[in-house]
Amino acid sequence: MESARRWLRRAALCAGTFVLLTALGGCSAVRLAYGQAPSLAYWWIDDFVDLTDGQSTVLRQDIDAFFAWHRAQELPLYAERLTQWQSMATQDTTADKSCQQFEVLRAAYQRSIERAIDPLARLAVNLKPDQLQHLARHHVKSNKKFASEWLDDGVQARKERLYGKALDRYETLYGDLSQAQRTLLKVRTDASGFDPQRVQTERKRRQADLLATLKQAQAQPAEAAGLLRQWHTRVLSSPDASYAAYSKALIRQGCDQYAALHNTTSPEQRAHAVGVLKGYETDLLALTRPD
Repeated sequence: MESARRWLRRAALCAGTFVLLTALGGCSAVRLAYGQAPSLAYWWIDDFVDLTDGQSTVLRQDIDAFFAWHRAQELPLYAERLTQWQSMATQDTTADKSCQQFEVLRAAYQRSIERAIDPLARLAVNLKPDQLQHLARHHVKSNKKFASEWLDDGVQARKERLYGKALDRYETLYGDLSQAQRTLLKVRTDASGFDPQRVQTERKRRQADLLATLKQAQAQPAEAAGLLRQWHTRVLSSPDASYAAYSKALIRQGCDQYAALHNTTSPEQRAHAVGVLKGYETDLLALTRPD
């Protein structure tokens, strides 16, 4: 269900939903990773635009303020959601219910984006021409990496990669999958509508749109936040109607896949999922308490 988001979206994603993404990789790392998230967000942005000393000072302050807000306001909501998911994990589900939870995560992401817009607008209006060139070169490098991972090795390699990534995610949640479950998952991922060439084309559209938006923001600094917000709206809902429909269909496929696999899980696998989610909840609640 992931589609390529860059710079503004990825910067805010790194911050705003960092815990959720880290949790997919393992509960034991959540507290440590969240503590490192401000530095990671800073270095991630620096890699894109090669910050000056003055920009670095302001950005670090903005990132610290963002995470103070996020820790106080968002982490308790994530913990509440994880409590609800523990109950849901013990029951069969539907694709519609799965997509409802996707929308909950999207809403959390949007709140983080909205909080990040003003600080990133302050940075945007102060970027130098050579920094925009640095960003453009980073886009080229990123596109080559995407092509090497998803386009250069052929259809079969892509199917194997999709299956492997999905298997890792599900086994993190449920523990070992049975052979029948692995077969179901392989059939589902093989039938995925994921089209990397279409995604690459959309990536390049967004990148060009971002560079144009940054230049416009610098010409109209008072409008910078609004311009970045409009750009991000075009990221979430592409002006290319065919891509917007493709993205919506891919999300629905992901919801269908999850529901189909979840409904085959055993009581033991569901208990494993409850334990994993409970561990995440415990870590998030610990992060909300004062040091």
